Amino acid sequence: TRSSYVDLPCTARMTERLYYTDARLTRFTASVVAVEQEGRHVVLDATALYPTSGGQPHDTGRLGGTAVIDVTDEESRIVHICAEPTALVVGETVNGEVDWDRRFDHMQQHSGQHLLSALLADRYGWPTVSVHFGADTNTVDVSADHIAPEAIVIIEQQVNRLAAGNHAITVEFEDASQARGLRKASERSGLLRIVTIDSIDRSACGGTHVASTGEIGSILLRRVERTKGNTRIEFVCGLRAVARARADVALLNASARMFTASPIDLPVLVETQQRRVTELERERKKLVADLARFEAQALFEAAPVDSGGVRRIRVAPIDGPVRDAEPLVQALQAMRGVQLIAA
Repeated sequence: TRSSYVDLPCTARMTERLYYTDARLTRFTASVVAVEQEGRHVVLDATALYPTSGGQPHDTGRLGGTAVIDVTDEESRIVHICAEPTALVVGETVNGEVDWDRRFDHMQQHSGQHLLSALLADRYGWPTVSVHFGADTNTVDVSADHIAPEAIVIIEQQVNRLAAGNHAITVEFEDASQARGLRKASERSGLLRIVTIDSIDRSACGGTHVASTGEIGSILLRRVERTKGNTRIEFVCGLRAVARARADVALLNASARMFTASPIDLPVLVETQQRRVTELERERKKLVADLARFEAQALFEAAPVDSGGVRRIRVAPIDGPVRDAEPLVQALQAMRGVQLIAA
């Protein structure tokens, strides 16, 4: 994320974090340091599997023949949570594998967020307040009072032009006291892991990233909303953006088929249909009110008048929502000398 995530050198940790220096490493060999929770939790002396950290979701993969379904960060060690108990023992060597499709998706989303946040801060003066990476979409909250829909279209074009510029993305470690030009100053001391987008951004970050902005692919800004005094932008990147666009096209085509029309004509057709529905609903309510008055008059005339000149009319419960009885009740209440009884 764009948070000032910092870390100690890998050599100072029980678990060496191989993903810090090689985000494309998908196969590795390591020694088992601990086996816990009846064999479901495994700690290694090194791993290429990324744990949930800094807003980025965890990797999945395999240890030997066992699926890894979650990876957690416990400061001095990385815990691999397996789908089933393993037969691994401390001191044993095991081969690990990273699910590359999931990893690369996370790399595209994370690098895309860095690029988008840099653009929003540099060109518009909107620093990023928080970031969320989800399974389907991501959001970035920026300190902007309002972003107009037409502005989002322009921002989307600008960030995609930056991505197409194929700027190199590099990782390096610098002492916090010597690090300069960070987008957000870090409050930590010691070594910082810094992710740099050449000529665009420098941020302390512990996540995995692509090697250049061209690998981010397309960046799709889907919607904007106000939240807690800031503005939230929903976005997706890369292959996920392509999949989302394909799903949107399928949805448009399915909707257009219902009207026997082209997707490009759909907005006008839906607007026309909505106006017609509103008109029909207005006509329906008028007819229901007229029918209720006729029914109320019939009940009024059929009800006997007591010595006080009052007609007691019993209204039977209806089989449906209470609001369906409102027109009849209102019509009866408008009559003089009527006492309603709910049966």
